[in-house]
Amino acid sequence: QVHLVDTGGGLVQAGGSLRLSCAASGRTFSSYGVGWFRQAPGKEREYVAAISESGGITYYADSVKGRFTISRDNAKNTVYLQMNSLKFEDTAVYFCAAGDQIPGHGTEPYEWDYWGQGTQVTVSS
Repeated sequence: QVHLVDTGGGLVQAGGSLRLSCAASGRTFSSYGVGWFRQAPGKEREYVAAISESGGITYYADSVKGRFTISRDNAKNTVYLQMNSLKFEDTAVYFCAAGDQIPGHGTEPYEWDYWGQGTQVTVSS
């Protein structure tokens, strides 16, 4: 089992940057892929990015490609989402997720086993 705590959200101006962290407990964390999702009010939970167990493979939604970077430090049991050039449309609650043997790129929430509690990101215009 893995327990996830996602932090780092806050208020930032458009064009600014923010880094989210997903800290995991569990000795087998390094065997899990990790993804980030976000959910704005009235919207469905949206896939943002994912990273493989070793960190060697990453995937991004088209909406964030070139602006966001997902990375992981397995020694620290932490996955990061570096968000640059933030837009108002990025405003949402961001959730990290972990799972094993995620099919495809893990673009659907039901494909993941464990979730963080969510952290609010608000981008002002």
